[in-house]
Amino acid sequence: MHTQVHSQPRARGGLIAWACLIVAIVAEVVGTSFMADAARHGGYFGYAVMAVSLAISYYFLALSVRGIAVGVAYAVWEGLGLTLLTLVGIVVFKDSLSVQQMIGLVMAAVGIVCVTLGEEHAP
Repeated sequence: MHTQVHSQPRARGGLIAWACLIVAIVAEVVGTSFMADAARHGGYFGYAVMAVSLAISYYFLALSVRGIAVGVAYAVWEGLGLTLLTLVGIVVFKDSLSVQQMIGLVMAAVGIVCVTLGEEHAP
C-alpha cells in the first residue's frame, strides 16, 4: 500500500504569504527599535511595545511559511529587518557605520536578493 502526502502548492496564496512576511518584518523593526529606545532611555512602555511587536512578527513569519520556503522567509525576514534596523539606527539613534559594516550590509542585501529570486514558483 502506498500513501501519498499531499501538501499545499507554494503558489497558492503566494501574495498573501509575502504580505504576511512584510508585516512580520515591519513588526520586527518596530519591536526592536522600541527595545533599543527602552534600553537607552529606560521605561517599561518601550519593552511592552517590543514584546507585542515581536510576538506579532513571529506570528506573521509563521503564516508566511505557508507559501514561502521557511529558509527563504527567514532569510528575507532577518536580512531586511537588519537593513531597516540599521537605517533606523542611523536616522533615529544617530548611529554610524564603518566602511566594513556598510560592505557587509550590501553583501547581505545581495544575498537576500539571490535567495528570493531562487525561490521556486509553481506554474
